[in-house]
Amino acid sequence: MGVRHQNCRSSSSGCFSIRYSTILTLAILSTSFYLFISPVRHVPEPFSWAAGQARFSGDLRDTKFPWNSLCFGQNYEKLKLAVFSKTWPIDAAPGGMERHAATLYKALAARGHEIHVFTVPSDRKPHLDIHEGNLHVYFAANDHGSVNCSLAFEIFNTINANGAFDYVHTESVSLPHWRAKMVPNVAVTWHGIWYEIMHSKLFEELLLNSQEVSPRPVGELQEAMPRLVDEIRFFPSYTQHICISNSAGEVLVNIYQLPQRNVHVILNGVDETKFVHDPEAGIRFKKTHGVPENVSLVMGVAGRLVRDKGHPLLYKAFSTITKTYAGVYLLVAGSGPWGKRYSELGPNVKVLGALNPKELSEFYNAIDVFINPTLRPQGLDLTLIEAMHCGKPVLTPNYPSIVGTVVVNKSFGYTFSPNVESFVEALKSVIRDGPKVLQSKGMACREYALSMFTATKMASAYERFFLCMKNTRFCQYPLPTDC
Repeated sequence: MGVRHQNCRSSSSGCFSIRYSTILTLAILSTSFYLFISPVRHVPEPFSWAAGQARFSGDLRDTKFPWNSLCFGQNYEKLKLAVFSKTWPIDAAPGGMERHAATLYKALAARGHEIHVFTVPSDRKPHLDIHEGNLHVYFAANDHGSVNCSLAFEIFNTINANGAFDYVHTESVSLPHWRAKMVPNVAVTWHGIWYEIMHSKLFEELLLNSQEVSPRPVGELQEAMPRLVDEIRFFPSYTQHICISNSAGEVLVNIYQLPQRNVHVILNGVDETKFVHDPEAGIRFKKTHGVPENVSLVMGVAGRLVRDKGHPLLYKAFSTITKTYAGVYLLVAGSGPWGKRYSELGPNVKVLGALNPKELSEFYNAIDVFINPTLRPQGLDLTLIEAMHCGKPVLTPNYPSIVGTVVVNKSFGYTFSPNVESFVEALKSVIRDGPKVLQSKGMACREYALSMFTATKMASAYERFFLCMKNTRFCQYPLPTDC
């Protein structure tokens, strides 16, 4: 070690480059190996795995599957919860984390729990605090429109002094880890972890750098390893950890080395009363937006139209497909820089802009298959489960967080490796199957989504989790009141 250290001092840049590249290569290889074998292990038959979990009996802290698959009974004990969230949705533009937060906390408040949310408006504009029944939303912004943690904690301490919170919950690092250490009872829901982000960076480099005449330095990929190490070090600052996919839960236990009993899986859910199967609404939507009646197949994509959501991948794959299959049509819902690029593809593409939840439900009903081309294999994209609720099959990359939690069987849709060639082949499979097969797959998706991805089941699971953390009596399952 001494000799190695001495050599580094005499030629620090060269030694650092060799050591760092070696570490990075090993990290990428091990990461890729783990993440690529994960989908192979997650191949249960539809619904049978959920049925097996429903027969679970014991301590909920020992579960290694989503709490959503269990059926919790009515609860009469009320909670007082403090919540830290990145932003609070004001219009149709916010991303999934914000919409998830609003759906969850409104549902918990409706169940009689006292919820206090410390956040900022998603539009970064001044707004009055929200007080609607049991739901209280406090906007504590700094000059840049982000959460002012000191101000948020002042409000938090004032409310806590008038009756202590039963538990504190943060959406990812909305409550910084150095603040979390000061809070005795805190749980965090992770919507993305750096172990998965390394996977993202790898695919972005492979896809986008290959299109460059002179490949760019892999700077972001090199920065990922130190950030991963830092994240693993500060994760124990949070007492309990909630993951929104099975694969993330495995990573936190096996790689981040967190205690199994401190890691729990609760899947995201969407409002099942807003995202519904409604073919007539889909027909009206297509007429309103001028979708030609003679198209053979309508595909759809929704979300922020930015690079890391995979739009360069879809752009290239779809432009390839239309050269052979002229009757295929693409509806693009969302806003962002790639909207203009899509409009350049010609009459087979319609860019709709951002849609509100009601319009989104109509959009899903108007398509035959939903495409999520994301290059970000982290979290649990709400658009996938919204489309499934509306009875649509999905076409998505084969990331562990997706195939291990959402597309758990081929009857729910199609997966591909995140490259143009694999994507094109998957699109061809969709076209060969045609509308009738897609409709059958869509009904299977709807049944599965209703069993796992509803706001009701999500809120029920979170409710039981916080009750369990407050009183271990609620950690036992089933209780006499459970269904």
